[in-house]
Amino acid sequence: MDGTVTEDSFLGVDASATGRRWLLRPGDDRLALALSQRYGLPDLIARMLASRGIGIDETPDFLAPTLRRALPDPSHLKDMDAAAVRLADAVQAGESIAIFGDYDVDGATSASLIWHYLTAAGHTARIYVPDRIKEGYGPNAEAMLRLHQEGADLVVTVDCGITAHEPLAAARDDGLAVIVVDHHVAEPALPPAVAVVNPNRLDDDSPHKQLAAVGVAFLLVVALNRELRRRGHFAEREEPDLLAWLDLVALGTVCDVVPLTGLNRALVSQGLKRMSARANSGLAALSDIARAEGPPNTYHAGFLLGPRVNAGGRVGEADMGARLLTTDDPGIARDLAERLDRFNAERREIEAEVLAAAVRQAEAAADREDAVVLVSGEGWHPGVIGIVASRLVERFGRPAAVVARVGGIGKGSARSVSGVDFGAAIIAARQSGLLINGGGHKMAAGFTVAEEAIGTLSAFLNERLRDAVDDAMRTPTRKIDGVLSVDGATLDFMEQLERLAPFGVGNPEPLLVLKGARVSFVDLVGEAHLRCALAGDAGGKLKAIAFRAATEPLGALLRTGTGQRLHIAGKLRMDRWRGRHDIQFIIEDAAPARFD
Repeated sequence: MDGTVTEDSFLGVDASATGRRWLLRPGDDRLALALSQRYGLPDLIARMLASRGIGIDETPDFLAPTLRRALPDPSHLKDMDAAAVRLADAVQAGESIAIFGDYDVDGATSASLIWHYLTAAGHTARIYVPDRIKEGYGPNAEAMLRLHQEGADLVVTVDCGITAHEPLAAARDDGLAVIVVDHHVAEPALPPAVAVVNPNRLDDDSPHKQLAAVGVAFLLVVALNRELRRRGHFAEREEPDLLAWLDLVALGTVCDVVPLTGLNRALVSQGLKRMSARANSGLAALSDIARAEGPPNTYHAGFLLGPRVNAGGRVGEADMGARLLTTDDPGIARDLAERLDRFNAERREIEAEVLAAAVRQAEAAADREDAVVLVSGEGWHPGVIGIVASRLVERFGRPAAVVARVGGIGKGSARSVSGVDFGAAIIAARQSGLLINGGGHKMAAGFTVAEEAIGTLSAFLNERLRDAVDDAMRTPTRKIDGVLSVDGATLDFMEQLERLAPFGVGNPEPLLVLKGARVSFVDLVGEAHLRCALAGDAGGKLKAIAFRAATEPLGALLRTGTGQRLHIAGKLRMDRWRGRHDIQFIIEDAAPARFD
């Protein structure tokens, strides 16, 4: 690969099996050469760094991120010092503290992190997680008042609360102190609280606006620890080890799909190392149940552990994830992990049913050429609609919202595509009176809507987002990081590639093309996956799999292309199973090879 960057289709692929035009990810070739020479990196690895905008001086920290350099002073966030002082007062006065969390992974890890810290600091707190179906997302007045009646002096909301104006006003009027710890998009008016800690407050100029809620919570415990140390709280007790809970920070950050750049990258990188120590009984039990082989990585966190932690809030008991992450009893952890695994299996079955109905509805309306796919169904389980929305985005290539209707009220979940801010659109819809409640961020949002307003909401979203969606969909493309031969997919190269991890939004897992590879074997795995064997010119072989491709054009090309040369795009991963270390290629796209 010569590294030349043009707007020509990469390898001449204008329309791949998935209908994409391939483009080489742009990068500074002179920078790539300098990186290769300075740090002794393979040319392809150096080009990937350059294409991600990593400069010569930034490369050491990128390849070996540390909190020592990345962690900011928590006090730079608005209201952080006020929150730390109020919490320190509560700890030293023995006040009753309740942590009000969301039912997703970010909420469960945020609540568990603060609970662990307070416990280590010698204070007992309780965690409250609302029921997704009965109470919905975020603080509600009934729950807040009940917590006060049950003795809570202070409530800390995590991963929620930034738009809960009325419930927090009711809490304030009842004499209950509240601290809001959130990261969702805020409005000009903040909810009434002792402190509102959120890097996405409109009046906060923090450079760390991409933190997940658990990242904000981690900065809060850093600030609280500093305040308690200043007051001499640890004169006669051991000071908590804040790094002990970075595994929770990593899990919540990865699962909330925030950019893994800057501070997030350092938190996740160090947190995954902490996760490998298996110090958290709940995570250790869940890893065993999920059969997570090898050192923990973002795949384990995002696709094996996260969905199971989420399963309690989706189809089981809302607080099961937080209970799992806070228990120190291996037996209880094993029991909770097994139950969450069963709930996750049940979730997949429910998800498949809702997805099939949602796809039928979306395809029936396809001739309308809507910018946003919005579907709704009576009795759809609200615990799976977010996942179904993500599947619709994958299928139709545009933002999608899925609404579960019950008793005239719809609970909705939306997912977006790059360049389309769905969270802002939902907030605008709520401010326009179209929604009962709603909020979110650019790539995801949640809302509650009266059934009779769903049609009006659809029209509002289509009008508001059409231009952004049109821009995002004008030319469906797939950004390629470089070319690798089947014979070049070695363990040595894989070790170099893994230095670029953790991968996620903002640091995408490299998409490589096996140029002119031959498919020597194809076999159906399960109902929808294709297992393949790929062959190179020098006799090398590579295991590969194409997920959910059996009935898609990609699957048809792989089957009919057996023995022929194809350009195959995908991701290279280490397959660690029962002590073996093999390389596997995850196929995402392909095109007939032309060598003009």
